[in-house]
Amino acid sequence: MRIEHIRQRLADLGAKPVHIQRVLRLWAQALPQEGGKRRPEDFLPQSVREGLDALLAEVMGLATLRSAHPGADGSERLLVGLSGGQTCESVLLPRDGLCVSSQVGCAVGCVFCMTGQDGLLRQIGSAEIVAQVALARTRRPVKKVVFMGMGEPSHNLDNVLEAIDLLGTLGNIGHKNLVFSTVGDPRAFERLLSLPAARVRPALALSLHSTRAELRARLLPRAAPMTPEELVDAGERYARATGYPIQYQWTLLEGINDSEAEMEGIVRLLHGKYALMNLIPYNEVDALDFKRPSWERAAEMARWLHRRGILTKLRHSAGQDVDGGCGQLRARESARPAHRKPVPIPLVSADTLRAVADSVQPLADRAREGG
Repeated sequence: MRIEHIRQRLADLGAKPVHIQRVLRLWAQALPQEGGKRRPEDFLPQSVREGLDALLAEVMGLATLRSAHPGADGSERLLVGLSGGQTCESVLLPRDGLCVSSQVGCAVGCVFCMTGQDGLLRQIGSAEIVAQVALARTRRPVKKVVFMGMGEPSHNLDNVLEAIDLLGTLGNIGHKNLVFSTVGDPRAFERLLSLPAARVRPALALSLHSTRAELRARLLPRAAPMTPEELVDAGERYARATGYPIQYQWTLLEGINDSEAEMEGIVRLLHGKYALMNLIPYNEVDALDFKRPSWERAAEMARWLHRRGILTKLRHSAGQDVDGGCGQLRARESARPAHRKPVPIPLVSADTLRAVADSVQPLADRAREGG
């Protein structure tokens, strides 16, 4: 379901724009419709009051809690039930953050991610995205929403941008605290740059993961064909247009993208850019053979980048003690509908990717030596 469908249903009941705004505001903020200074019977038309309970019951059923898994780090992974028996994941983060899903499954097929192993199953509607926020707000305050859960937001642009617009207005979340995370797609950059300055313009996070085009294409096999240089150039244009620094995401995979050559590549790409590099040690998955480097090694890399002038943060991957990697809960606990056969993503082993990484290391060494 999309937000525009809820608006239309309310209008069909006789609600005027001011009534629709009130209902959506209270829903998005997980507040009771009876709350506020004015009682519904003193404000809403009788026809709206008579039909509102049934509509709200349907809206509240867009995202239901199937299970909750608190982590020792203060995060809480939520398995969320959607219509049609599907499920997705949301993650309550420390410091009032929430990570939401935009798709069930994913077509990009990142080889280190459980979400993409079965391909894309279905889009998540804009109302279902907001419903994840409303559900989370029944458990704790939410002041920041990041679109870093299941799915690729640029492949569901209409729904994601509609949800962002509501959350940044009636949802009472600051615009820079709405983070659109993507592997990069020219269509997404075009849409984001075309958003009027008076509307909600989210902050942007770009999944980089490698500075080498060949290795990045292996890691993200169905991402749009943008080189790392093209991705950073597009990100820089958006950063300058909005005044928000770009967050570059780098999932650290031992022996694959944690080399000195990659660190030097980051400096080459991001020096002088309005950017923040997030180094995120991989959240290991039993079904996949990728490993994260030691925390000491990751911290050393962050310090090295800092010394070279790249603003870098070393992030903990939330929920590592509760199978918190994206897609793990759904893979373990939800059943796939029998009528829908997903498109599998061919797996590339960690050893294969290490071989690709090693094959370019001598070239990088010769380049530093001037030969």
